[in-house]
Amino acid sequence: MFETLRNAWKVAEIRKKLLFTLFIIIIFRFGSALTVPFLTLSKVQEWMNSNATDGNFLEYLNVLTGGALSKATIFSLSITPFINASIIVQLLTYALPPLERLQSEGEEGRKRLNQITTAVALGLSVFMSVAYYFNLKNMGAVKYTTGFDGVFAAIVITCCFIAGAMLVVWMGNRINDKGIGNGVSMILFAGIVARFPTDAGTLVTLTKNEPSKYLFVSIAILLVFVFMIGFVVFMNESERRIPIQYAKRVVGRKQYGGQSTHIPVKVCMSGVMPIIFAMAFMSLPSTIGMFKGPYTAPSGFWQRFYNGFLNFFSTQSFSYAVIYFILIIAFNYFYVSMQYNPVEMANQLRQNNGGIPGIRPGKPTSDYIQRVLSKITLVGAIFLGIIAIFPIFLGMADNNLRSLSMGGTTMLIVVSVALETVRTLESQMMMRHHKGFLE
Repeated sequence: MFETLRNAWKVAEIRKKLLFTLFIIIIFRFGSALTVPFLTLSKVQEWMNSNATDGNFLEYLNVLTGGALSKATIFSLSITPFINASIIVQLLTYALPPLERLQSEGEEGRKRLNQITTAVALGLSVFMSVAYYFNLKNMGAVKYTTGFDGVFAAIVITCCFIAGAMLVVWMGNRINDKGIGNGVSMILFAGIVARFPTDAGTLVTLTKNEPSKYLFVSIAILLVFVFMIGFVVFMNESERRIPIQYAKRVVGRKQYGGQSTHIPVKVCMSGVMPIIFAMAFMSLPSTIGMFKGPYTAPSGFWQRFYNGFLNFFSTQSFSYAVIYFILIIAFNYFYVSMQYNPVEMANQLRQNNGGIPGIRPGKPTSDYIQRVLSKITLVGAIFLGIIAIFPIFLGMADNNLRSLSMGGTTMLIVVSVALETVRTLESQMMMRHHKGFLE
């Protein structure tokens, strides 16, 4: 990785792209420190420290924004509206024929889909900004709430959040055009990495206060996370290769086909999307609990049911980890089923005079591909589930380590983005060093 970066830095064109990407990330981090006007920051932080816990939706957003949400900055929403919009549009692409046709139209179709995604992101950012403003108002963080001053403050605060969210989307698109890697992924990467010093500071503080208890615990956690990084890299690079043999065809004096190749099927083909789906779903019960907390002395059936419901979905419960694990597996199968169509793959092989050795064309080929996909998907889903639930069990073992509850997910995102960026650099360097036929 570092060798690739050093070689890429020597190429002037790639160096400009790297510097441009770094410049955009610096602007993003600078905006993540600018507080929105007419707000009392101390009350925001106090409220977030008491409510953005136990893996609820607020903590989920705060992790993805790199802690900007807890500081009420102009980039409080960060890239989350665009991520949610991308998920919605991607799901609708397989349900609505017009969007499906746009996806198959090549570059122009993808540009049109990106415009639709941006429009949906704008709508989501408006909704999230208004909702966040009312939360700020209810916690007493807004300085002016009545009269003309209150209306003006509401408009300014809401517009700052909306403008910040769309500016982040614009910066992501600029990285796509003039930078290195995927813009959305790079901004998400920058936000998550910015929280690493906070998590490291938590371990250092605990070790200082209780060295006899947390010294070996901190060392063990660091070693486990290093092992998990290596495991994530290994699983990201792993693939199952389905062998393909093309039949020979003789046309005149030339012979076509006859070569052997393979279909690469990645073990972790869905990436981090199933975890994001499952996290958003599992955060709903605890988010409901934010509006109405548990009853202190439940008397009736419904009050006891409500308290049991919140306890059942608490991140510090074994039931939460089990359901979270099952949902990751289910969403992984769902995501893979949308990406791969075994019947279409079998038909394309038959049309191109290709086939899998030992498997008859048609339905036997599609059934074989389906079996391979099911097995590989199960392995990838179990891997994602283990990565996701490990920090949860860590928080269940010690309440002081609950701030690391999203460590597995964030680490998976960071490593995946880093590997993707390195592959992009390698491909661009390979293109520059490739000698054409005329040379």
